Amino acid sequence: MLLVPDPDSVIMDPFIQSPTVSVIADVQDPVSRARYSRDPRYVAEKAEQYVKDTGTGDTVFIGPELEFFIFDEARFGGDQHSAFYSVDSDEGIWNSGADATLRGDLNTGYRPRYKEGYFPVSPHDTQTDIRNEMVEIMEASGIQVELHHHEVATAGQGEIDMRFDTLKKMGDKAMLYKYIVKNVAKRHGKVATFMPKPLFQDNGSGMHTHLSIWRDGSNLFAGDGYGGISDMCKWYIGGLIKHGRALMAIAAPTTNSYKRLVPGYEAPVNLVYSARNRSAACRIPLVSPDPRQKRVEFRPPDPAGNPYLTFAAVLMAGMDGILNQIDPGPPMDNVNLFELSPEDLAKVPTVATSLEGSLQALEADHDWLLKGGVFTEDLLETWIAWKYENEHDAVRLRPHPHEFHLYFDV
Repeated sequence: MLLVPDPDSVIMDPFIQSPTVSVIADVQDPVSRARYSRDPRYVAEKAEQYVKDTGTGDTVFIGPELEFFIFDEARFGGDQHSAFYSVDSDEGIWNSGADATLRGDLNTGYRPRYKEGYFPVSPHDTQTDIRNEMVEIMEASGIQVELHHHEVATAGQGEIDMRFDTLKKMGDKAMLYKYIVKNVAKRHGKVATFMPKPLFQDNGSGMHTHLSIWRDGSNLFAGDGYGGISDMCKWYIGGLIKHGRALMAIAAPTTNSYKRLVPGYEAPVNLVYSARNRSAACRIPLVSPDPRQKRVEFRPPDPAGNPYLTFAAVLMAGMDGILNQIDPGPPMDNVNLFELSPEDLAKVPTVATSLEGSLQALEADHDWLLKGGVFTEDLLETWIAWKYENEHDAVRLRPHPHEFHLYFDV
């Protein structure tokens, strides 16, 4: 394979002592110079072109919300006869009774409780300065940042929101975002992770993905329908709902993803839509009457996935809805889907409960990804085979520590 640098992606690397250029490259065949069909960046390019080729629009804007944890310590390991993990944070509520902090200072309290960490100020939020530093480096590297804040979970969960951009450019920015977050944390003797669910019984890290399609400077998702959306936007939602289970094999592509996608932790699993209901997988944010702000927020994805593939797959599911005018049905307003009875909940379509379930859904439902040659059969077959062998089976075959708690004395 030949790596061809994209000069538009060049930055000076902010973490290497000697002046060093950092650049994103496209993958090509070294002889024919043909683009490599499995290159995620190429998939993103083809997805954008598909929107133009079908006459749907000329621009796709993406705005992801990447969440992450910053821990003071992370240890894990496993072999034939043992397995363990341990993460720790001075900010973790479990350290409230410790004699001292992990760094030896006196314990002075002020720790966010489980599921109570959303938007606190200092002294509860101990990582404002670290996130400020991340933002400064992002801005200097060409990423426009709108805001940052502490997220819901204890133990240093945070979010830095980037301003929306076109699909491939946002894929580039998401990769750079993760690079900056991890390296700034390391600079401070900490470790950042985008793992979807590192803590039991607290919120996980998602990547809510906002999307809109434009033509000639006009937002085609704005209209006079429910929530101020157009028929095109409604059909787009219909595609997300129809293909949601298969889509998760790309947008929530790890075994750990499905420990986040459970009711009660602000991780929507129900494939319905609403303008106000945050328990719906598809939301129409009511942030402004300005039609330029109208968009769809798809909430199940997480930051463990490849951003180019995730954004492209989310777009392609919606495009199938637009081109086939798929009706998403009525919205689910004024209903907390997390509190429905089992009988009522059984009537609501949901994402799969495991990576295996999502992979099976993708095997059965993927023609929509092949339209316009955006994804290829080869890419999808390779993706599915790799996920089964190296992730699903690798986890399935190993005894889990909690199984010893449940079954050792049977």
